[in-house]
Amino acid sequence: MTAPTIYLVRHGQTDWNAEYRLQGQADTDLNETGRAQAGRNGRRLAGLVADPAGFDFVSSPMRRTRETMERLRAAMGLDPAGYGTDARLVEMHFGDWQGYTFAELEAVDPGCYARREADKWGFVPPGEGGESYVQLASRVRSWMDEVTGDTVCVTHGGVMRALFHLAGVLEPGAAAVLPIPQDRVLRLHRGTLEWL
Repeated sequence: MTAPTIYLVRHGQTDWNAEYRLQGQADTDLNETGRAQAGRNGRRLAGLVADPAGFDFVSSPMRRTRETMERLRAAMGLDPAGYGTDARLVEMHFGDWQGYTFAELEAVDPGCYARREADKWGFVPPGEGGESYVQLASRVRSWMDEVTGDTVCVTHGGVMRALFHLAGVLEPGAAAVLPIPQDRVLRLHRGTLEWL
């Protein structure tokens, strides 16, 4: 059986992205820049996906990813609501750090940034629900293992970093610090990842 092609898109920008706030699983909305990014990515996908009917469309269930998917599908000339969601595609949880910038966190817990950077892949933020990239990659792998057909996926930066490791492209430390743009499409095909 031929390996499926997966097109991955990070949700468009939110105000928290612009402010460098840790979003994690806080349910934030796109800003105007993010809405424009979603439309542009949809137009890009329209040129890449010749037969959308042959693709599954799946999103993280968070508001910012769902709006990105709906705007993306509209830009492709498709019914905005014609997609599913999968909770395994949500962003990693930042525990008590969600909603804060690192500058704010450092003011109350000096050295917290350095502690995370020392082992970014394995670090678990403090507080209920906090996740490491190790834990995130485990749930993302379970989703990947179930993808059998060509798919368009809208998800989060952390999930896409985990995919770079799971696909064998990057070691954990390199994957954890990889910049993930919000205005590009990433293609996973036969174990190769390519920004388009």
